[in-house]
Amino acid sequence: MKNWAREEEWGTWMRAAIAGDSQAYDRFLRAVTPYLRSIARRRCDQFGAPRSEVEDVVQEVLLAVHLKRGTWDASRPIGPWLATIVRNKLIDSLRRRGRHSSIPIEDVMETLEADHQADGTDRIDADRMLQGLRAPQREIVRSISIGGAGIRETAERLHMTEGAVRVALHRALKGLAALYRSDERENG
Repeated sequence: MKNWAREEEWGTWMRAAIAGDSQAYDRFLRAVTPYLRSIARRRCDQFGAPRSEVEDVVQEVLLAVHLKRGTWDASRPIGPWLATIVRNKLIDSLRRRGRHSSIPIEDVMETLEADHQADGTDRIDADRMLQGLRAPQREIVRSISIGGAGIRETAERLHMTEGAVRVALHRALKGLAALYRSDERENG
């Protein structure tokens, strides 16, 4: 499938998902995850980040896509929007670990030009969804995906191994997706 056809299909699924179609959202997430992983891998190589960062970045991107899906401008291609989220999450990850990165201004011009007016509903939606998770998973998602802490820092704070935190984060994100789907069925 050509890039433009793939993006058109993804855009169609995302528009349907925003309108409340949980099956379209599931198809969208399953289709874009390998794409996100390849971008994260390329960006990690580009910025000198270890390959071990790839999966963490992908998980954070999937959560960001879920929480910020309403900010996507449906009149624009979805691929660049996704690539921007990957880049931003990787930069956040590098900053948390004390690495500095420089990005050419041309790479972020669209982001700088955006006029986003937050009304707080994303935060309320995130908090409501997080209440459906068990306490350790909720704390891990808050720490890593919302608070910006790293896996190691979160593991130390919660007295867990890094592997256990990664597994719990993965399960929490799957749980959030299931909560989202059930919420959509109830409200749809």
